[in-house]
Amino acid sequence: QVHLVESGGGLVQAGGSLRLSCAASGSIFSFDAMGWYRQAPGKQRELVAAITSGGSTNYADSVKGRFTISRDNAKNTVYLEMDNLKPEDTGVYYCAAGWLRGSRYEYDSWGQGTQVTVSS
Repeated sequence: QVHLVESGGGLVQAGGSLRLSCAASGSIFSFDAMGWYRQAPGKQRELVAAITSGGSTNYADSVKGRFTISRDNAKNTVYLEMDNLKPEDTGVYYCAAGWLRGSRYEYDSWGQGTQVTVSS
């Protein structure tokens, strides 16, 4: 099982930017997809962005046009560039690695999370 470590979180003012990184202990290319989830206080964990092994991406409607997910297979690292941050983007951001099962991606490996706080 791969070990995932997130970094790059912090406190930023609304309108600012952060870049999250997710470093994997093994090859991320072996996974069908890599994703970024977030969990706000009192809310369920939600998928923010995902990227497949083929490079296809998808985003939650709330972050489209502001967040960009990318991957560097040579470095076994996945990134989440977050621009024009809003207070509602506050939460713990988790990196996850998953597989396509049937018509859905299921994420089996998770990092420990990194806190993102956006002040108004």
